[in-house]
Amino acid sequence: MADKPDATRPEQPGDEAPPGTPGTGQNVCPKCKGDGRIENRTCPECGGSGYVVEGIGGG
Repeated sequence: MADKPDATRPEQPGDEAPPGTPGTGQNVCPKCKGDGRIENRTCPECGGSGYVVEGIGGG
């Protein structure tokens, strides 16, 4: 899993917003649990990165 947000990463199906969007951050992909793979295949939710982009904060 990446250590910091990668704004160059293409948006994935599990993302709530495009990478680099203010007010968002990366979180462990709930589908693959951060592994990037499910049953020896690339995770369709995160595209193999192991994380998804989600909104942060409250409000």
